[in-house]
Amino acid sequence: MTGFASLPPVPAARPAQDDLEALREIHGLLAGERFALLTGAGLSTDSGIPDYRGPGAAPRAPMTYQEFIGAPENRRRYWARNHIGWSRMRRADPNDGHAAAALLEQRGLLTGLITQNVDRLHEDAGSVNVVDLHGRFDQVTCLACHRRYSRTLLAGVLEELNPGFLEEALAAGVVETAPDADATVEDAELIAGFVVANCPACGGTLKPDFVYFGENVPKDRVERSYAMVDAAAALLVAGSSLTVMSGLRFVRHAAKQGKDVVIINRGPTRGDDLATIKLEAGVSESLSWLAAELPGL
Repeated sequence: MTGFASLPPVPAARPAQDDLEALREIHGLLAGERFALLTGAGLSTDSGIPDYRGPGAAPRAPMTYQEFIGAPENRRRYWARNHIGWSRMRRADPNDGHAAAALLEQRGLLTGLITQNVDRLHEDAGSVNVVDLHGRFDQVTCLACHRRYSRTLLAGVLEELNPGFLEEALAAGVVETAPDADATVEDAELIAGFVVANCPACGGTLKPDFVYFGENVPKDRVERSYAMVDAAAALLVAGSSLTVMSGLRFVRHAAKQGKDVVIINRGPTRGDDLATIKLEAGVSESLSWLAAELPGL
């Protein structure tokens, strides 16, 4: 890395010839029907945001909620790393896959869109009926008074509290950035000196407004997501390994109702045994092809 420049989008390619056969089969299942769409981190890789578990992804151990609230040094480490990751991820743009999802909605094909991503790129691309299952990385919340603040506002506060930190972190070396804007930094001493911002209203602990490992997804989001699946004739999963139950539950729910489950993902998923069709292919190009070929309702 040479600076905190915009993340370079990766152009979506046309589906490979072998993949087209499977896509035509998927087309046959979905044509004339409204379906629910569940997306994961694999959709945002073409926007330059790394995946957690895709092929080639480095092993990661994300901080749990219990670790975050358990010790001030954990929160210092988290916010220092997040400050670096945010400086990069906030510049990401939607890719062709996000645009395709928005087009599917505009043409009346979706009962709704459930995303496990916190990057808000679906909304940036024009999708409206979206459940941000794991929350959103552009907001922070106070654990004491529950006020919410813009992550952009917090970035300015952190820059004032830690002048020159980003430049020093860059020189120290950012190894990788995760889908939740967490960054790995090699310089432990640099992290140890980071000053954490507290809630400006009550002085309480600020936390990113998304679901950590060890936290439960809010009930209203789960219920709204189930309603999208209930109203659909099929469920299309795009770019999720379904490793966590928060997404897998909807695949199980659809399969239990006898609905077709289509999975497009590079690498195995926990829902493969429930899938009517599993396609190991690029998510952006596959969604783009489907959005272009499926007739609107």
